[in-house]
Amino acid sequence: MDSARTALRLGARESIIVYRRSEQELPAREEEVEHAKEEGIEFQLLTNPIRFIGKDGAGAECIRMELGEPDESGRCRPVPISGSEFTIKADTVVIAIGNGPHSLVPRTTKGLKLSQRGNIVADPKTGQTSKEGIFASGDIVTGAATVIEAMGAGKRAAAAIDRYLKEKKE
Repeated sequence: MDSARTALRLGARESIIVYRRSEQELPAREEEVEHAKEEGIEFQLLTNPIRFIGKDGAGAECIRMELGEPDESGRCRPVPISGSEFTIKADTVVIAIGNGPHSLVPRTTKGLKLSQRGNIVADPKTGQTSKEGIFASGDIVTGAATVIEAMGAGKRAAAAIDRYLKEKKE
């Protein structure tokens, strides 16, 4: 939601959110969806990208979906509709999926303490993690939250990093 709205604010002629389920399953607060619609975000629901196309004809090849039987989480599983492929033309595609940390971070940073949900454990006042000199803030620490919360955490972490670097210099 944030990426789509920010794209418009930065000058994109249009911004489209593609989501494989219906609006009822959309992982966003109702007010976020309403604000996005008010700002002119287009929603392509029950749609899933299947490949991205570069250069001439750039964009995303998508397929229409329908909701099938519930999966293990209880949500209706999206099922592709055969023959419904189409292309959304785009100059830029922003992939903004998931609400959890990418597995690359813990795999490549040994000794980094994680929460049960796989988020990085960090001091909420400083962003300091279990590894000296490594700071984290935003969604990778808290899970999905608002941009405002992430910005505040980032500012606190930046101040702590500045203090850390100045102390190291002394």
